[in-house]
Amino acid sequence: MKIRSALSALALVAGAGFGVIGTATAASAAPAPTSTTAEVGAAATKITHAQATSRFSSSGITWSSSGGCSNRNVSTCTSFDQLNLATAQGAQTLKSASGCAINITGGTETGHASGTYSHWNGYKLDFGKSTCLNNYVTGTFTYIGQRGDGAAQYQSGSGNIYANEGNHWDVTYHNCGGC
Repeated sequence: MKIRSALSALALVAGAGFGVIGTATAASAAPAPTSTTAEVGAAATKITHAQATSRFSSSGITWSSSGGCSNRNVSTCTSFDQLNLATAQGAQTLKSASGCAINITGGTETGHASGTYSHWNGYKLDFGKSTCLNNYVTGTFTYIGQRGDGAAQYQSGSGNIYANEGNHWDVTYHNCGGC
């Protein structure tokens, strides 16, 4: 029984987000993911485009597409289909912590670099640059050097990586950033 009580208490703390226990936060108020895969180790809970946009809207996060579309198979679209839940939560955490306007310009659509921790696999989002966001990332996170392509990289305390790709931030979410 002691283990069950400890697990229950831990679940309450983990579910609290940035709000008060028992109070819905933007992250907890969004629709539940359709996948039943637990986020343990390499497994990631995937969400739909509609679930992601609901989360982003509830947090005041905007998104844009050069093609004005959300088809995952078209490179000029901005899609969130098959986005990792932790990635969506990470964007919500960034918005809440920074207080900056956040506009997502790239999601899970085709056309980005491949790899395990790629856009296609749901680990990355691109954010439009702004003075507020630039100052927050460079002033809050730790500079960890340049990526192979020369992009300056900053690492958050939770381990997520923000790469300055010139006209946008390319962000790799390994977790939700303390959601």
